[in-house]
Amino acid sequence: MKKRIFAFALVIVLVCTSLLACGKEEKETSAKPAVKTETNEETKKELKKVTLNEVAHSIFYAPMYVANDYVVNFAQLTQRAGNFLVAREEMPDFKWEDLKGKKVLGGRKGGMPQMVFEYILRQQGIDPAKDVDIDQSIDFGSTAAAFSEDQGNFTVEFEPGATTLESAGKGYVVASLGEDSGYVPYTAFSAKKSYIDKNKDVIQGFTNALQKGMNYVGAHTPEEIAKIIAPQFKENDLETITTIVKRYYDQDTWKGDLIFEKESFELLQDILEDAQELEKRAPYEDLVTTEFAKEAAK
Repeated sequence: MKKRIFAFALVIVLVCTSLLACGKEEKETSAKPAVKTETNEETKKELKKVTLNEVAHSIFYAPMYVANDYVVNFAQLTQRAGNFLVAREEMPDFKWEDLKGKKVLGGRKGGMPQMVFEYILRQQGIDPAKDVDIDQSIDFGSTAAAFSEDQGNFTVEFEPGATTLESAGKGYVVASLGEDSGYVPYTAFSAKKSYIDKNKDVIQGFTNALQKGMNYVGAHTPEEIAKIIAPQFKENDLETITTIVKRYYDQDTWKGDLIFEKESFELLQDILEDAQELEKRAPYEDLVTTEFAKEAAK
């Protein structure tokens, strides 16, 4: 989904994106939101355009992976996985070993939800291939509907799927993959190295705007945040949005700053290796810059 919106507005509604920027001479085929940079509130500079791509319009929003040349991550937005394990009944004493011998509606191979799920299972001494029957044949957006139609004993759900199932009495959240997997850089912003080198002011302005959004989240309650973002999610009522925001808020999903820490980067590579999706580890120093996030946090 691609929407024409201002980048600062995008931050305020907490929509996580991946930055893919183009110069004026480049042909742009996707939405072209404008980033306004200002030295102060009274001085206005010329608007500069960047291209933002969304894979889905979600309250949490999964990261967009770009298939261009050398890209560098310059800001991290979320530090927890955003999916939850949903059971058919309440299980206040749930343990991961309860999944042994059960059928779980999972995600696609190589996708972050599935890789994080399998990583947690292995950390708990459970073999995803032998101990659990994981159904990966269902489309990402259809697992909640399939579960409500009595497919599977458990399902791994992103929001609003988890809350929708609970509201309908069709399922119960029994575990958070975000809490049990640790601090994972689930959503980060990246741009081509060549673009960053030539457009440091745009990257810094964009990162500053993101930091303002993070500051707002840190200083306001889930109820207040829900009211702000509600117009962006008209398919859900305010109560549902508030429940979802609170769930993410309580598990410390959003970072206080945008600094992409090395420890998180290494954990991400651990998860990729565990899923056999990474043949060689990448150097943190080459793929991450903290210059802009540190400046924005001052």
